[in-house]
Amino acid sequence: MGRLVLRDEQWSQISGLIIGRPYQRGSIGRENRVLVEGVLWTVRTGAPWRDLPEVFGEWNSVFRRFSRWRRSAPGLRYQ
Repeated sequence: MGRLVLRDEQWSQISGLIIGRPYQRGSIGRENRVLVEGVLWTVRTGAPWRDLPEVFGEWNSVFRRFSRWRRSAPGLRYQ
């Protein structure tokens, strides 16, 4: 999975756009980078969310967080 990992400079450019912060309670703030990697994997492969590898977390949790993030960003379009 090494080739799917964002470079640190790429992550630093987008990390402020991800909802949730590490100090927030619950899963919303934890592992934002893993969330983004899971979304990128899904987009790159075209696979259904249910096929998301476990390394990215539970597929439904990643999908729900992505959905909340998508709703909070009016200019973001995903179909």
